[in-house]
Amino acid sequence: MHSSIENFEMPNEEQVHLAAESFRLLADPTRIKVLWALLQGESSVACLAELAGAAPAAVSQHLAKLRLAGLVKGRREGTFVYYSAADDHVQRLLDQALFHADHLDRNLPAGHSSARPADAPSAHPTPH
Repeated sequence: MHSSIENFEMPNEEQVHLAAESFRLLADPTRIKVLWALLQGESSVACLAELAGAAPAAVSQHLAKLRLAGLVKGRREGTFVYYSAADDHVQRLLDQALFHADHLDRNLPAGHSSARPADAPSAHPTPH
């Protein structure tokens, strides 16, 4: 059946594993909030904890996991570390997840391609 589909290719095992790991790491509301905040610009653990409504120690642990997965990066300045989203792939990934959630919330069909409403989530980083 699939052999009749022109240019059909399955992703390789490493790609599948890494994608699944990224999704696993994003399957946490605090991590999504932290990433959303980082898409607006770099931030410290204390600021991210306040924005996410979580304890700084918990946010620090989330950031360590997100950094190991390559989703965030850190920049040391003296005794402080400022975090930011790793690249624009993180923005697209989070944008799509939140856009899909908006469709589910509003009971729209998955293929519905209406323009995003003004109050729907959209990650368009602006520097701090």
